[in-house]
Order: sequence, then C-alpha cells, then structure tokens
Amino acid sequence: MEPITRGRVRVERGAKRIRAFLGGRAIADTTRVLLVWEVPYYPTYYFPREDVAVELKPNGRSTHVPSRGDSLLYDVEGVVDAAMAYPASPIEELRDHVRLDWEAMDAWFEEDEEVYFHARDPYTRVDILPSSRRVRIEVDGVTVADSHNPRILFETGLPPRYYVPKTDVRLDLLTPTDTVSRCPYKGEAEYWRVNGHADLAWSYRTPLEESQRIAGLISFYNEKVDIYVNGVIQERPKTKFA
Repeated sequence: MEPITRGRVRVERGAKRIRAFLGGRAIADTTRVLLVWEVPYYPTYYFPREDVAVELKPNGRSTHVPSRGDSLLYDVEGVVDAAMAYPASPIEELRDHVRLDWEAMDAWFEEDEEVYFHARDPYTRVDILPSSRRVRIEVDGVTVADSHNPRILFETGLPPRYYVPKTDVRLDLLTPTDTVSRCPYKGEAEYWRVNGHADLAWSYRTPLEESQRIAGLISFYNEKVDIYVNGVIQERPKTKFA
C-alpha cells in the first residue's frame, strides 16, 4: 500500500503483527494494521474490523475531525469509549478499520514484544554513542555539568541529547519534581528543577532494553540551557520542547 496523505494525516500499511489485550486476552490481533499519523510525532494503530474479536457496542457518542470526518464511539467489554471508527471517512482506507484507545487497553504488543506509551514510528531511529568530547552545561551562567564521558543520543527528528554521568553533575543544584514522561523507545523518565528552572533535566533510571546505555545518566534540554561541546557553544534548537 502506498502512503496516503490528507491534510496532516498520513496512512500506510504496517508490516508487524499487532495485538491489543483487554481483560487478559487479545481482543485485536492483526498482521494488516494501518499506521495513521493523526499527529506529526508518531502513528496510531487502526485494526481491520474483522481482526477485532469482541463486540463493539455503539454508545451514541461521536466526534468530528475535518481530516478524518465523523467518528462513532463504542464501548468495549464495559470500557466506555474504548473504540472509534470512521465509517464514512473521506479517507477511504479508514472506513473499515477500528481505532482502539491506547489507555483503555491493558497491554499492546508488536510481534511478541510489549510496546509502551504509544505506537512506535517505523521512521524513528535511536542511536546512543559513547563520546570523548567534553560537554559542559550552563544554566544562567552557572556550570551545572561538565563531562569528558558523555553518551550522545541521536533520535530521528530531534537534536542530539547529551547524557552525562551523575558524578559530573552539580547535584546540589538539582531538585526532584513530580513530573514523569514516557517514551516507547526509552521508557519512563524522572525530572529535576535546575537552579530554579522546573523540569530542565531528566534521567531514565531503568530504560527499555534498546536504550540501556543511558541508564542513570542525566540530560538537559538543549532548547533551554547553554551547552558547550569542546568549548563551542551549541545553537539552541527550535523544537516543541523549546
């Protein structure tokens, strides 16, 4: 299937087996999933209706999105609004497919590996490389980290992230916050306030297997701090995190 784009929505056929579990069993199981980019950052799974093994009970609610049209909402196994369909969508490929709400499901699997937080983007790659470049990080003119042993994380569509050992960080300037973020490639991150600025630094204490190289290291938002690499200040990138 050639990718189809309407407005900001991109649709293409996925190659992996995708399963959604609810109540201890797979209620949807397909090797013909549609990947639908409803937002620019990652896709959503849409299942062929015949590959959903439970009754979808219409609850009379609906929504409207200009690019996808009018949706019908369904309850699934007693879970309200757990499924959505666009039977008259202007995007023809969506009309016989079902979108299951990510949070409503108990678990999601690509092949036999569990996927967390949202669907993975097949066009996103994460490389984590050790480096001997000196990385020094300033906040309001104060050096908060200085390392000759960083790990640099390169993720498609994002600026390089410099992860440094905690022993190279001024931990006395960091205060934990309650913020938590989740990534399907890296796992769950905890955050710190730095020199009075909330959620400026983060760390993955127990990252997913593919990102083990950054376990316990600390990174700072390039968009909000001054980063010097081998003495050269880096331009602050303009991203959604700025």
